[in-house]
Amino acid sequence: MEEKISCDGGHEFKLLLSCPSGLSPSQLFSMKHTTGFPIPILLWSSPFPRYGTQEFNKVHHFTMERSLGTFVGTNLSPIWERYLVQSEDDCIQCQHTSSPLGNGALVETSDKKILVLQRSNKVGEFPGYFVFPGGHPEPQEVGIISHDGFKELNQCRPINSKVSQEMFDSIVREVVEEIGAPADSLSSPIFIGISRRVLNVRPTAFFFIKCNLQSDEIQQLYSSAEDGFESTQLYAVSMSDLENMASKMPGCHRGGFALYKLMEQDANNS
Repeated sequence: MEEKISCDGGHEFKLLLSCPSGLSPSQLFSMKHTTGFPIPILLWSSPFPRYGTQEFNKVHHFTMERSLGTFVGTNLSPIWERYLVQSEDDCIQCQHTSSPLGNGALVETSDKKILVLQRSNKVGEFPGYFVFPGGHPEPQEVGIISHDGFKELNQCRPINSKVSQEMFDSIVREVVEEIGAPADSLSSPIFIGISRRVLNVRPTAFFFIKCNLQSDEIQQLYSSAEDGFESTQLYAVSMSDLENMASKMPGCHRGGFALYKLMEQDANNS
């Protein structure tokens, strides 16, 4: 699925994939056996994973390959658009950019609020903007500590499975570190899709997680969050408030909100 929403500057996004019913790690890994549609795969580039797309009926495993540039030197370059290739295929279009795959979580509290962070004014990208908790998967968590490890993925199914699992494990770590909620208060994440910020072609995988704590309890935990320095405030908001806050979100996170709304619509129609 692809959907492009136009806004100003860094607010513009494109939905590369929507899974409104949600996918577990095993479902995400086994999608190649049930569909011939283009599905996202990870192209790992130490120290970050890259995003690419291929058809799973032709490619039977996750792939890792060397990045052709660093994130700062390509995606964040003032001339980032020059690195793009004219193509309707996203993988081909972005083959010369680092395009590290980020992650983000729509975390719902037990009192039905969604958690949103306001980024610190000291961070490099989008200071002061509203975002969902998140970061990126870690290659070293699946034993990839150098580019030499990429070759192993071409033949090793167990590592491919670990790559899929790391997408889910990493978002739990990010939520724990950024909002302070203990891991045992969080449900297993479900994958709901990937959005890409049009500015700098930055992709982000989004997940939905339920937390069994109320919003006021999480506010207390947030004050001692490990990565609390990356943000200045935690908000627990309703859907209507989230609609208003989305106007000051980076495009990839606006896309995450769009994926969440598609998930909610699917649930209501079931």
